[in-house]
Amino acid sequence: MIQSRAVVATAHASRYLQQLCKHWSHKFETEFDPTAGRIALPLGEARLAAGPEALTIDLAVDEAGKLPDFRAVVVRHVERFAFRETLRFEWT
Repeated sequence: MIQSRAVVATAHASRYLQQLCKHWSHKFETEFDPTAGRIALPLGEARLAAGPEALTIDLAVDEAGKLPDFRAVVVRHVERFAFRETLRFEWT
């Protein structure tokens, strides 16, 4: 498995985690509560953790070529929910 992580500074981490999980729960297997979430997507698995000052996003894929697309899909969706603030995603 190839993994990537972004820690995104925001005071609204729990809200974004829950919105993302609810959004994708209609099509994909999801598990979530206010502080942790897991989404099984065709591109790979996303695990999210909400803290008081940041949203941590961990992605896991089986092929390195899928990682850029997976990152872009997650960023696009989180940014849609966070339209009132500008978020910075720095992937490692």
